[in-house]
Amino acid sequence: MNILSIIITVLLVLDAIGMIIIVLMQKTKTAGLGAAFGDDGASFTSKGRAASKEAKLQKITIILAIVFGVLALVLAVIG
Repeated sequence: MNILSIIITVLLVLDAIGMIIIVLMQKTKTAGLGAAFGDDGASFTSKGRAASKEAKLQKITIILAIVFGVLALVLAVIG
């Protein structure tokens, strides 16, 4: 069981690092002070591409979070 717990711990750490990287790649939801004055320099096509990229990053974040939770539970059960 010691080797299994080491493997799960390594996977848990790699998943946490991956989740940190993916979350940092996402844009913030707040528009900032520029939106108060209507300053939006992005065109509609770039907004569409950015929205699809953000949707993919959000899905990856959800998947990594689920994997993190499952690995943590498995580690708790075998530990």
